[in-house]
Amino acid sequence: MRNLILAATMALAQPALAADCYADYKAKQGNPLRLHYGVMQLQGACQQGAARAEVSARLAAQGWTLLNVLSVFGPEGLNERRANAGEFFLRF
Repeated sequence: MRNLILAATMALAQPALAADCYADYKAKQGNPLRLHYGVMQLQGACQQGAARAEVSARLAAQGWTLLNVLSVFGPEGLNERRANAGEFFLRF
Protein backbone atom coordinates (compact mmCIF):
# COMPACT_ATOMS: atom_id res chain seq x y z
CA MET A 1 0.00 0.00 0.00
CA ARG A 2 2.81 2.40 0.87
CA ASN A 3 4.47 1.74 -2.51
CA LEU A 4 1.22 2.51 -4.30
CA ILE A 5 0.87 5.84 -2.49
CA LEU A 6 4.51 6.67 -3.21
CA ALA A 7 4.08 5.86 -6.91
CA ALA A 8 0.93 7.99 -7.13
CA THR A 9 2.65 10.89 -5.41
CA MET A 10 5.63 10.72 -7.76
CA ALA A 11 3.36 10.59 -10.82
CA LEU A 12 1.53 13.71 -9.68
CA ALA A 13 4.80 15.53 -9.04
CA GLN A 14 5.94 15.09 -12.66
CA PRO A 15 5.29 18.06 -14.98
CA ALA A 16 2.39 17.58 -17.32
CA LEU A 17 3.48 16.52 -20.77
CA ALA A 18 2.29 18.52 -23.74
CA ALA A 19 0.23 15.90 -25.57
CA ASP A 20 -2.52 18.45 -26.26
CA CYS A 21 -0.98 21.62 -24.94
CA TYR A 22 -0.70 24.93 -26.75
CA ALA A 23 0.64 28.41 -26.08
CA ASP A 24 -0.41 31.70 -27.56
CA TYR A 25 2.28 34.33 -27.82
CA LYS A 26 3.37 37.65 -29.32
CA ALA A 27 6.59 37.97 -31.30
CA LYS A 28 8.54 40.56 -33.29
CA GLN A 29 11.03 40.72 -36.11
CA GLY A 30 13.15 43.80 -36.84
CA ASN A 31 14.20 45.83 -39.86
CA PRO A 32 11.48 46.43 -40.87
CA LEU A 33 9.56 45.94 -37.65
CA ARG A 34 6.98 43.15 -37.90
CA LEU A 35 4.76 41.90 -35.10
CA HIS A 36 2.62 38.81 -34.89
CA TYR A 37 0.31 36.91 -32.58
CA GLY A 38 0.50 33.13 -32.90
CA VAL A 39 -0.46 29.79 -31.45
CA MET A 40 2.05 26.96 -31.11
CA GLN A 41 1.64 23.34 -30.04
CA LEU A 42 4.07 22.55 -27.24
CA GLN A 43 6.30 19.49 -27.20
CA GLY A 44 7.63 19.91 -23.66
CA ALA A 45 6.00 20.49 -20.30
CA CYS A 46 2.61 22.19 -20.30
CA GLN A 47 3.66 25.02 -17.99
CA GLN A 48 4.15 28.75 -18.53
CA GLY A 49 7.90 28.78 -17.80
CA ALA A 50 8.70 25.78 -19.96
CA ALA A 51 6.47 27.15 -22.72
CA ARG A 52 8.38 30.44 -22.74
CA ALA A 53 11.70 28.66 -23.30
CA GLU A 54 10.32 26.35 -25.99
CA VAL A 55 8.42 29.05 -27.89
CA SER A 56 11.40 31.41 -27.74
CA ALA A 57 13.80 28.82 -29.13
CA ARG A 58 11.48 27.74 -31.96
CA LEU A 59 10.75 31.34 -32.97
CA ALA A 60 14.43 32.33 -32.83
CA ALA A 61 15.27 29.54 -35.28
CA GLN A 62 13.02 31.37 -37.78
CA GLY A 63 14.33 34.87 -37.06
CA TRP A 64 11.61 35.97 -34.61
CA THR A 65 11.98 37.27 -31.05
CA LEU A 66 9.45 36.24 -28.43
CA LEU A 67 7.81 39.16 -26.67
CA ASN A 68 5.45 37.28 -24.36
CA VAL A 69 3.70 33.96 -23.83
CA LEU A 70 0.14 35.01 -23.09
CA SER A 71 -1.27 31.67 -21.92
CA VAL A 72 -0.88 27.91 -21.96
CA PHE A 73 -4.05 25.95 -22.70
CA GLY A 74 -5.54 22.69 -23.97
CA PRO A 75 -7.34 21.89 -27.22
CA GLU A 76 -10.53 23.51 -25.96
CA GLY A 77 -8.94 26.94 -26.53
CA LEU A 78 -7.85 26.44 -30.15
CA ASN A 79 -10.95 27.51 -32.05
CA GLU A 80 -11.31 30.83 -30.26
CA ARG A 81 -7.70 31.76 -31.17
CA ARG A 82 -7.59 30.49 -34.77
CA ALA A 83 -8.85 33.64 -36.50
CA ASN A 84 -6.64 36.02 -34.50
CA ALA A 85 -3.50 33.98 -35.16
CA GLY A 86 -4.14 33.82 -38.91
CA GLU A 87 -1.08 32.55 -40.77
CA PHE A 88 0.73 32.02 -37.43
CA PHE A 89 -1.80 29.47 -36.17
CA LEU A 90 0.29 26.32 -35.50
CA ARG A 91 2.93 27.58 -37.97
CA PHE A 92 5.98 26.88 -35.79
